[in-house]
Amino acid sequence: MSPLKIKLGLIVAAGLMLSGCMQTATQFQAAPEASLKPNDKAQLAKARYAKVAVAEPFRRAIVDFHRKEAPGSIVVDSDNHYLYFVQDGGKAIRYGVTVGEEALAFSGVARVGNMAEWPKWTPTKDIHARIEGLPAQVPGGVDNPLGARALYLYQGNKDTLFRIHGTNQPEYIGASISSGCIRMTNEDVIDLYSRVKPGAVVVVLEPKAGDSPYNSKLALQGGGGTPY
Repeated sequence: MSPLKIKLGLIVAAGLMLSGCMQTATQFQAAPEASLKPNDKAQLAKARYAKVAVAEPFRRAIVDFHRKEAPGSIVVDSDNHYLYFVQDGGKAIRYGVTVGEEALAFSGVARVGNMAEWPKWTPTKDIHARIEGLPAQVPGGVDNPLGARALYLYQGNKDTLFRIHGTNQPEYIGASISSGCIRMTNEDVIDLYSRVKPGAVVVVLEPKAGDSPYNSKLALQGGGGTPY
């Protein structure tokens, strides 16, 4: 084979390899069906909200993770609308989230002080002050704003009143509109809930602090994920 043909072959092979890498980085997958219990399937089948597909950069993926939190910890990067569940070997499961508006957002270190499936919702006084006509309590179910699961964030023995929970507004994943809580799709929060242990550390990074797993907003936006 002539040197020219060999060179052309190498170029084509390199192009195919690059194409494969680019495709792999964007083939994000939904949470596995195995994490859904019979009641989850029954509740989700009754959902009246629009089943909007999450934008590709915020779909679930396994990514490299370069911070020092221990496996089993949760890290929330509000600036980039990502939640990381830290795993062994420098990896994390990355989920897209909705976070609070800047004036309402929580940041700091907490722990998972309580966990609930299809939780009831008791609006706080602040929420009642902002939204008129709310009931004192909303029973658990697919139409409840807390969705399928809730992780209650505590500092010491005190409930911070901030939660990681599901949502019946999946169209807002990747936005900053909540009353301070961290929202996930119901499918993703069910998956996260199945992995998290009570007492797990939750680190919510300071906004605009430049402190992210890659220390770069550009690096976080939708790239480098392995399908999961």
